[in-house]
Amino acid sequence: MANLSQIKREKMLAFLEALKEQHDDDESLMAINQIERELTAKKYGLVWEEHEEEVDIKMQTHIPVFTEVKEKEIVGDSDSDECNFLLEGDNLHSLKLLEKTHKGKIDMIYIDPPYNRGKNDFVYDDNYIGEEDGFRHSKWASFMFKRLKLARNLLSSKGLIFVHIDDYEQACLKFLLDEVFAENYIATLIWDLGTGTQAGQFTRSHEYVYVYANNKFQIDNFGTKKEGVIRHGALKKISRKNPAVSITFPKGFPCMGKNCVLTGEIGGSEKEIIEGEMVVEDGKLSKPVTITAGFAMRKQIESYIKGEEVYDTKGQLVKKFYFNSTGILFYEKVKSIENPKTVLSGIANTKNGSEELKNIFSVVPFEFPKPTSIVKHLIQLASTLYAEPVVLDFFAGTGTTGQAVLELNQEDGGNRRFILCTNNENNICEEVTYQRLKTVITGKRENGSTYSDGLPANLKYYKTDFVAKDSEEIYDDLLEHIEEMIQLQYGIKIDKQKYVIIMDDDEMDEFERNFAQYDKLQALFINQDVLLSSSQEKLLNNVNAYTIPDCYFDFELREAGELW
Repeated sequence: MANLSQIKREKMLAFLEALKEQHDDDESLMAINQIERELTAKKYGLVWEEHEEEVDIKMQTHIPVFTEVKEKEIVGDSDSDECNFLLEGDNLHSLKLLEKTHKGKIDMIYIDPPYNRGKNDFVYDDNYIGEEDGFRHSKWASFMFKRLKLARNLLSSKGLIFVHIDDYEQACLKFLLDEVFAENYIATLIWDLGTGTQAGQFTRSHEYVYVYANNKFQIDNFGTKKEGVIRHGALKKISRKNPAVSITFPKGFPCMGKNCVLTGEIGGSEKEIIEGEMVVEDGKLSKPVTITAGFAMRKQIESYIKGEEVYDTKGQLVKKFYFNSTGILFYEKVKSIENPKTVLSGIANTKNGSEELKNIFSVVPFEFPKPTSIVKHLIQLASTLYAEPVVLDFFAGTGTTGQAVLELNQEDGGNRRFILCTNNENNICEEVTYQRLKTVITGKRENGSTYSDGLPANLKYYKTDFVAKDSEEIYDDLLEHIEEMIQLQYGIKIDKQKYVIIMDDDEMDEFERNFAQYDKLQALFINQDVLLSSSQEKLLNNVNAYTIPDCYFDFELREAGELW
């Protein structure tokens, strides 16, 4: 069958070639080539109007940086220098900066982006997008596509992304994820909410979680690894309608009795034939045997095999056999891994999420918050692949992901860490996300009342800031934000004991003089402008030393002519 679209496209391309012959000036040729590129672009998938955001425009003249808000640091585990991070600002800026510190290093991303219901849940360029906006869907697609592309750059080779969504944009999101993650689709999870809301002729009682990998061919089975997981299936049928069925039992097959023998042919109207002897030694067949069994023989066979187990050569349980009430011989195949189900039922709902927030704030400051249980479930799936995953949520909202990580660590002794990104629209980052994490870690609500015993964890709070590209002091301006980048990349606190920054020659000289005091030193970060003496170079031979700042802002500094 003819491809009509291709035929039309070829006609238009031929017309453009004719135009090129008639118009050979540079301006015309550039315009014709641009039209040609649009015609030959991707022809399958989601097509949307690309929109420019204010954050894009800002980055044309400014470089995003992080500035730590030191008074908001939370120390809930003084014995550890490991930190979690809350990044306040537009998540596009945060993702751009995370590309410098975490490219290829994030194990799991969980996001719950705006659903774009047209009910003031999606803010684009500081404006709520309502149902009357004719570009509502294309703005959302453009907004999400930019962030998903950056997100993939952050995933490790075995990294996973879980994206929560409902009916409004699930089809659009699937196309976007297919575009960004190509052939790395893993599954569509259906979250059964139990209850729901009226939606036309139905009650909508579910949401979706799309699961994609950076490279699914490097992903191991992330089911729960344990023995005794059963899958049922009919092995053979023995019934009055089907009275004679052959069943072969291998050598070593266990039986109920010990040292029992069945031989030959058992009489009656229905013949029961044993090919060879059914000799059992120490509860197991000493050699293979095939039984052609009729219905009358079922109970007798059952006495030998019901509930019994077969093991492989490695001693792993493989199968259990039994008859059901209708005379069907069933097997239960035992798997070493139980794959997680795609339908998530009995894992709470948004009402539970509201109750969790109310327990912290006495009011619910956010509509339809996700309960920690659903995020915990997804993190546990990823935790079967990574012992200590770094979890990123760049639509952090109320901070559910942060609380889920901390509580899971407390429950199973894990050492997961999180990075949360959110804007501060209506002060949500300061008054909700941050305060929630503070309450969970310290065990004290904002009013001073007791929430819990607290959880051992540390948190650093960063704000997105900017350095002008045309600044005459761009090198020094960027240098002022290096400490934040180092702490973020390594998930630590620069404490001047285990982790030390050297910014100039005087600080290096002082470090050398007092080197004996740094008996807990883990890493040293040295400004590239520091001139090391021979004795200092020798001193650093046994120290983990890193050069700054070009490891973070080399592109921007080269662009500004500060590096060659």
